[in-house]
Amino acid sequence: MRRRPSPRPPAPDPSMGDPGAAPFSASGPRLTLRYATLEDAPALFEMARDPAVTRFFSWGPYRRMAEPEAYIAGLEGKRERGELLDFLVVHAEHGPVGVTGLSELSRRDRRATVGSWFGHRWWGTGVNLESKAIIARLAFEHLGLTRLTAWANTRNGRSQVALERCGFRREGELAAWHRHGDQVHDVAVFGMLRTGFERSRLASVPVEVRGDLPQAFVVVD
Repeated sequence: MRRRPSPRPPAPDPSMGDPGAAPFSASGPRLTLRYATLEDAPALFEMARDPAVTRFFSWGPYRRMAEPEAYIAGLEGKRERGELLDFLVVHAEHGPVGVTGLSELSRRDRRATVGSWFGHRWWGTGVNLESKAIIARLAFEHLGLTRLTAWANTRNGRSQVALERCGFRREGELAAWHRHGDQVHDVAVFGMLRTGFERSRLASVPVEVRGDLPQAFVVVD
């Protein structure tokens, strides 16, 4: 009697990342940072369709669901290439409230740029400080960075005050640094060193980390 061949296992879905890697998340008292999935596209669309949210961005506001879907679809490749390490910021009770992450990584200099944005209803609620505490702990204690840079449009006073409240130090201004379509914008430069983080209010926020960060962003063993 002939034996029937065993069915082949399904091919891995490349959009799911490395099946052997533990899912990553980092949590503070109220917020969790995790990778966005396509199921999160409607929440991102609702927050970033607001022109007030994207006023100082080089993109947006969102006008079609395809825009957040394309953003999410491109995140895995950017993580693997060390280009962008973005996280969805999820409130324990209210779900997604914004995005924070690292870009402009320099492995040699052990530095990166941190950027964040939040839905309008979450401005002034403390989610920025807690999410900065989580991303800073990941940067300094888990990735091995020694510096974080942050940019703020010189006309965006709210963003500048928020960075200073988190412990970032204003270091100066850069003229004509960002181009948004046909407009050129000046930015204020803020920095935080590892030693500054250790002395800041961010270091007092408890953070629990689960899973593995992408090796492209780990600058020390």
